[in-house]
Amino acid sequence: MDKDISPTRVLIVEDDPMMRLGLEQSFAARADIAVVGQAEDGYAAVQDVQRLRPDVVVMDLGLPRLDGIEATQQIKASLPDVRVVMLTSHTSKTEIISALSSGADAYCVKGTSVTGLLMAIAAVKEGASYLDQQVAQTVMTHLRSPVTDEKVAAMGQLSEREMDVLKLMVEGLSNPEIAAELYLSPNTIKTHVRGIMNKLAVDDRVQAAVTALRTGLLQ
Repeated sequence: MDKDISPTRVLIVEDDPMMRLGLEQSFAARADIAVVGQAEDGYAAVQDVQRLRPDVVVMDLGLPRLDGIEATQQIKASLPDVRVVMLTSHTSKTEIISALSSGADAYCVKGTSVTGLLMAIAAVKEGASYLDQQVAQTVMTHLRSPVTDEKVAAMGQLSEREMDVLKLMVEGLSNPEIAAELYLSPNTIKTHVRGIMNKLAVDDRVQAAVTALRTGLLQ
């Protein structure tokens, strides 16, 4: 590693002590990674991110007190430049999409090789995304799901303001960022997002964005 390049500062968030130890030992052998802290639950993770300002958080999904999805949402709301790599045994469609909807930049399945995890960390550090091969097909199927005539009709029911919000959701902006862009309060944006998802009959922001893109009605 070039001595002028600072190592990637990583926070490990994992409630299993053996898993934490394994990750710490794997990273300790790397000159390009520095473990700056460890947390056992989502609340501690949010606090540690604020205090330590890591480059990357390696986050378990099933955490006590505050799960990885909610913790990621809170981290991204306050520090959107912090990258989050989900490392979890959860592989259901709902959990994968929910994790990515929360703002996670990568999704790795426990049991993946250390090389795969290091690739994910390197990718998100550079601003890219990374999906474990075990979950990539699930995500691609989700994105390719057909848009029904009902969904197209529902798009036409959105108000002008809801269309403004949806456009910014498609661009990947968080609620606070959308609020700043449209000079509205975050609570107002939350209300609009709920209205959009209700009208489009979708469960999350990813599905709303996919519907908007696939209908071709969002210019």
